Amino acid sequence: MRPFIKFIFVSYITLIVISCRGQKPNISTIYLIGDSTMADYSGDYDPGKDYMKTRYPITGWGQVFQQFMDSDSLYKVSNIVKTDSVIVDDRARGGRSTRTFFQEGRWRSVFEKIKKNDVVLMQFGHNDAATKKTERYVSVEGYKEFLRLFVVQTREKGALPIILTPVARNYPWKNGQLHNVHGDYDQAAKDIANELQVLLIDLNQISMAFFSKMGKLYVTENYFMNLEPGKYEAYPEGQNDNTHFQTAGATEVARLVFQGMIALNNQTN
Repeated sequence: MRPFIKFIFVSYITLIVISCRGQKPNISTIYLIGDSTMADYSGDYDPGKDYMKTRYPITGWGQVFQQFMDSDSLYKVSNIVKTDSVIVDDRARGGRSTRTFFQEGRWRSVFEKIKKNDVVLMQFGHNDAATKKTERYVSVEGYKEFLRLFVVQTREKGALPIILTPVARNYPWKNGQLHNVHGDYDQAAKDIANELQVLLIDLNQISMAFFSKMGKLYVTENYFMNLEPGKYEAYPEGQNDNTHFQTAGATEVARLVFQGMIALNNQTN
């Protein structure tokens, strides 16, 4: 069963069980807003196309985040998630910066549905910093301003915003350690979190540390989209991509985010 279909099926069964017990569903939503590293490429990301044939193994970490929101694990983040169950609604999209996510109406479609006790995880920066791609680029100050907007409007709905620094790319490496490639955008996210007293997961730092621990060769071959020719139907000529994740890499990043939520939860005790 494909991940997207399995998720819908499990959510449906959960609602049926709750209904049969005569209880009102106590469900909140975790909205994911961000770029391609967070996106869900299955389901209707490319309408009419078969993910397994045209995209796989590219996987955004948000695509596999639902498994960490199992009801048996939610007690670990009980100060963040106030409900008995969670649905992950991944709105991240490839190529989007904070500015284009807003201008295209993607943020509005999220904002209109946010309700009390929901959570919004926001991870941008990869495309905001793309100075050579003017259609998506936004300055550091612009990046900060859009993060402010997302935070303020999330709070207006009684929901909880959490800012994430952008996840690491698989470069630059020096002396066996992966270093920051995001320039001032990394610090800018931290500045807004400090200014507005927002919860922050420093995903850039924790992913750099984790990838460094695993080693450049292992990470390159198993986590990022560096593929041999002929191995996958969607990439007959292979692939050399040190930004996007294979399924194993996405799963590890999703795990890091969940661990980051646990750490925040413990701080708010």
